[in-house]
Formats: sequence, structure tokens, C-alpha cells
Amino acid sequence: MSPPDDLLERYRSYLGLLARLHLDPRLRGKVDPSDIVQQSLLQAHQHWNQFRGHNDNERAAWLRQILARSLAMAVRDFARAKRDVAREQSLEKALADSSSRLEAWLAAEQSSPSQRAQKNEDTLRLADALEQLPETQREALVLQHWQNWSLAEIGDYFGRSPEAVAGLIKRGLKRLRELLKEKD
Repeated sequence: MSPPDDLLERYRSYLGLLARLHLDPRLRGKVDPSDIVQQSLLQAHQHWNQFRGHNDNERAAWLRQILARSLAMAVRDFARAKRDVAREQSLEKALADSSSRLEAWLAAEQSSPSQRAQKNEDTLRLADALEQLPETQREALVLQHWQNWSLAEIGDYFGRSPEAVAGLIKRGLKRLRELLKEKD
């Protein structure tokens, strides 16, 4: 049995954001986050019969595990280093932590099943909205808000002044808010 076509596809932006968060920006010339996401979704589709969850949160956790393995394998293949199981486990934890930070960025703690379902939908909406931003705005927001890079570090990475990066982030946040309001 395979999943409905759109069931896994709705997680593409979310997984893409997580892949960008955990792939060292200096490796992006060699390893593309979208390739990692595509490989992860392919594996999820091929192994759908192994999914034992019952809701969106469990599905997201299962997909994060697949993404963590795909990221670890891609980095390993690029670096040609021996596979380190401890690194893979820490990568899975880091992905789960990023997902938690992403959800916390949207709303305060929610407890009822309907509130958790809404938070999951909001997380997917945020990932979709981020995907629509110009690449430099998206990257600057991700580096500042999820990687905790300073404006100076982001400026060095992009070859821009910290002031220019601040403007980039401000425009990105403004556009992100507009996109999220449009989807409401």
C-alpha cells in the first residue's frame, strides 16, 4: 500500500527547511537540500508500509527520522568519512529540536488535540511561506532565527555588511508576515 500522492508532498517545504537548517551552508555547493528532501520523500513512499503512526505529528516525526538518515548519508558520502552512528542519532535529535523551535516560533504551548493539529498546520504553513521568499531572504532568516548566527556572521557568509543583512532580514520578515496573512 502506498500513501495518497499529496499526503507526503505537503511535508516537502517543512523537510526542506529542516534540511537547510542542518546542512552546513558551506556544503551547499556540493549537497543540495532539495536533493536530500527528494531522497527522503522517495524513501518514505517506498517504505510507507513500515509507518506505524496514526496522526500528523507521528508522520512528521517519522519523516524527520528519514531526513536525518538521508542527511547523514549525504554528508558521509561527501566527506568520505566512516559512518558514525552517534552522529546520526545526534542529527535526529537536532532535527527534532529544530522542529520544536519552529513550532514554538509560531505559538505558545497548546494542549488539546485540535490545538496540536492546528500547530502542525501552522508549522507546515510557515515552511511553505519561507519557501516562497527569495533565497537570500530565506537563508538570512534561517541563519539568524534557527542557526543563531549574528548579523556579522551572516554578512561574512553573503559578502555583505551587517546593515545590509539587517535590511534583508527585515524585508524577509515583512514578506513572511504578508504571506502568512494571505494564507489565513
